[in-house]
Amino acid sequence: MPLMSAGIIAYRTRPSGIEILLVHPGGPFWRNKDLGAWSIPKGEYPERQDAEAAARREFAEEVGFELTVPLIEVGQVKQRGGKIVTAFAAEIDIDPRSISSNMFEIEWPPHSGKRQSFPEVGRAEWFTLDAAREKINQGQRPLLDRLARLVGGDG
Repeated sequence: MPLMSAGIIAYRTRPSGIEILLVHPGGPFWRNKDLGAWSIPKGEYPERQDAEAAARREFAEEVGFELTVPLIEVGQVKQRGGKIVTAFAAEIDIDPRSISSNMFEIEWPPHSGKRQSFPEVGRAEWFTLDAAREKINQGQRPLLDRLARLVGGDG
C-alpha cells in the first residue's frame, strides 16, 4: 500500500492573479535546497482516516493556523517516490512570518550520538503561481494547475 499524504493549498487572490503559500522543510538536510524543495503543507495519514480531516490537522501542525473555512477538493497526485498526495484548497491570507510549526528530533550531526530538535517547517512564503510552479516539489505541480482552473487563476 503506498503512503498517503493530505494537504492544503492555501491561496489568496491579488490583482495580478493568485498567490500560493508554500512551506520549506526545516532541519539541516533542506537548509541549502530551494527549487523543488518547497511543498504545500501536508502530512501522512492512515488509510482509515478522512483525507480532509488529515489535511486540516497537518496544516495546523505545520503552519500553526487552524482552518475553519470550507475546502475545495483539488484531487490527488502520485509523487516520484510513490506517495499519493490528496490536496484541498482554501482561500486565506496569513502572514508567513507568523507560522509556528511542530518540531522533530534527529541525530545531528550524523553519527555524533547527539539529538537535536528542528521545526518541521523552516519557513513559509507566498509565491505567484508561476514562481510556485518553479519552487514546489515536481510531483505536486499538477495540483497548482488544477487549482488555477478551479478558481480562475492565471494558469
